[in-house]
Amino acid sequence: MIKTTYEDFLEKNGEMTYSNVGISMLPLLKEGRDLFTVWKKGRKRCKKYDVVLYRRPPNSYVLHRIIEVRENDYVILGDNCLNKEYGITDDDIIGVMTSYVHNGKKHSVNELIYRIYSLIWVDLAAVRVFLMRVRIKLKRLIKR
Repeated sequence: MIKTTYEDFLEKNGEMTYSNVGISMLPLLKEGRDLFTVWKKGRKRCKKYDVVLYRRPPNSYVLHRIIEVRENDYVILGDNCLNKEYGITDDDIIGVMTSYVHNGKKHSVNELIYRIYSLIWVDLAAVRVFLMRVRIKLKRLIKR
């Protein structure tokens, strides 16, 4: 069996449907339950709120959401993450999520409910991150 990278697969097929790994995109995508489909990134720049598949050196791939578009790069944050990633460039991004399967039902990123979710999730990112950090600290205090 020949192993290919996500880039090779997208280059050949134009799109890819995959199951996410990890908890970074909760509550939208849950490992072992949900799927996502990405299309090969075109020449256009990505937009705020896009969920992108990008390469994190040396050889890992990450699916997270763009929360800020800057002149030469993007600021990206997983829906269930505390730390923003800076300096992600167009060269790092290999695909953009176009649809997903959540609890067995297929959804498009163009659906109104998804767009509202994305707006709220990104625009309240600072509040979410603050509350997540408080929750973590409280758990540590309780364990003592």
